[in-house]
Amino acid sequence: MALGFHFNSTSFTPSQYDDVVSRLEAAGAGAPAGRLYHVALENEGQIQVFDVWESQEAFEAFGATLLPIMGELGADPGQPQVSPVRNIIKG
Repeated sequence: MALGFHFNSTSFTPSQYDDVVSRLEAAGAGAPAGRLYHVALENEGQIQVFDVWESQEAFEAFGATLLPIMGELGADPGQPQVSPVRNIIKG
């Protein structure tokens, strides 16, 4: 069952987000295995992220690359709200 991960951070700026994306791409992790969708939302000058992952294990494997990069940039996405995905409608 797919899982949705919503990060509602109050301290993750658009500039930090752009740096994280660039570094992930440079590390070969721009499109990690198991991530089905990635959406970055800007709200009041901060970035919120909503991802859909195939499994908790796939998400955690990505964290091994993501978390050190975020730490280097001083970015804190906060703890995600994790929920089972009931349905996805495209278009």
